[in-house]
Amino acid sequence: MLAKVLSGATVGLESIPVTVEVDIYNKSLPSFAIVGLPSKSIEEAKERVRAAIKNSGAEFPPHRITVNLAPADLPKEGPSYDLPIALGILIASGQLTNNIGNALVFGELSLDGTLRHTKGILPIALLAKEKGYKALFIPEINAKEAAVIAGIKVYPVPSLLTLFRHLMGTMLINSFPHISFSKLQEIINAEFDLSDIKGQEQAKRALEISAAGGHNLHFKGVPGAGKTMLARALPGILPDLTEGEALEVTKIYSVTGNIPEGASIIKIRPFRAPHHTTSRIGLIGGGAHPIPGEISLAHRGVLFLDEFPEFPRHVLESLRQPLEDGIVSICRAAGTVVYPAKFVLIAASNPCPCGYLGDPKKHCRCLPGQINQYKKRISGPIIDRIDLHVDLPPVRIEKLTGEGKSESSKEVKKRVQSARNLQTKRYKKTKLVCNGDLNARDIKELIDLSSECLKLLRQAAAAMNLSARSYYRTIKVARTITDLEKEKEIAVSHIAEALQYRPREEN
Repeated sequence: MLAKVLSGATVGLESIPVTVEVDIYNKSLPSFAIVGLPSKSIEEAKERVRAAIKNSGAEFPPHRITVNLAPADLPKEGPSYDLPIALGILIASGQLTNNIGNALVFGELSLDGTLRHTKGILPIALLAKEKGYKALFIPEINAKEAAVIAGIKVYPVPSLLTLFRHLMGTMLINSFPHISFSKLQEIINAEFDLSDIKGQEQAKRALEISAAGGHNLHFKGVPGAGKTMLARALPGILPDLTEGEALEVTKIYSVTGNIPEGASIIKIRPFRAPHHTTSRIGLIGGGAHPIPGEISLAHRGVLFLDEFPEFPRHVLESLRQPLEDGIVSICRAAGTVVYPAKFVLIAASNPCPCGYLGDPKKHCRCLPGQINQYKKRISGPIIDRIDLHVDLPPVRIEKLTGEGKSESSKEVKKRVQSARNLQTKRYKKTKLVCNGDLNARDIKELIDLSSECLKLLRQAAAAMNLSARSYYRTIKVARTITDLEKEKEIAVSHIAEALQYRPREEN
């Protein structure tokens, strides 16, 4: 007898319908074969499914069982086909009628028949909505993750036995209620508050501009100037995730298994801070079976690279395309996978190997050749792709011991959120999210500059030897400064402030 159960496969971040076909031939010796380019974890499903069916009180048919995962030319990975295979066997063996209807089935089985936490649930839920499937049968522990997608019935399945009884009509499973995104907002608890940071007012201003417009930022200064502390305070002023951004981020975390058990979608912007010994694959992504790297896990959030020059040169150079395009393409013989990587880069570095070049109180011990070699670890193309460059002087003792209080992160976030709301409204008819997403064509079409602004830009381009990329990035930063000031048109003062954040010639 032949049975068909619908499921799905995730390639990159996109899901594709997969039909699990089960045929049982009772005039042959017992065997169990899975075809359709299964991975090792799917081959091992034979033992998991056999034990789960027996331990759920059903009979595992002692016949020849052939399982085909169609389409057959698509490589299949992961244990998520356990439940549809087990269900297909029960239907094909006549122990269960095929009344599952137009629904997708997805989940990993334990040997006792219970369902385990399974990766990739959100892309499957989005597939169900896109293709018009009416229901989704998934592990109970993953129900909240899928319930944020409206328009489909999500059935939380605790075990194979429970699903068997549901389909037999003896004990129905109630569908999980839809969860509105507005109910999922979460208060961000940053490691540091801006009010805790003494001095460094220009750096705080640059941090505010970076958060408001999604601009890359480079802090350079002596040890103890507050570079790391400023970066760690950034999550407290980042604008809230929109629903669309939250779904983008959650898809990445879902396929990588980074969503905690029983949790729903990602509610706050990611903040990733990999160590400088991270490999190129760890940062960019890849492997024999490509998986997202740190830059994709930081999508719509922040990638903080402390000790920036200490990262291997080839690792930093691999950031060029993602910083420019907002995606990373991983090519293998079997095909190409594209992951989103639209992140804000926050880099922190010392001015020299010992760290004290330019310090008024501590003497630098580095030779000129060592200093030049240290600076060359960060290439010009990488520097050119960073919008804001800030040199941090040492914090004076009067600032540390003074009683003056600066603005809190909560107060700064209000301005940042207001500026981001203006950008969302401005770009609602485009695919752009913030000013940091603008490319040269977008700037020409969407931003009008007065003759005075153009004159200042031409003068600055000649005096500072700005590249074309630096020229347009200066305009993007000026647009964000204008939004923070709640002005409609870019003024000369906004251009002048944006130019202050271009790197000095020695960089």
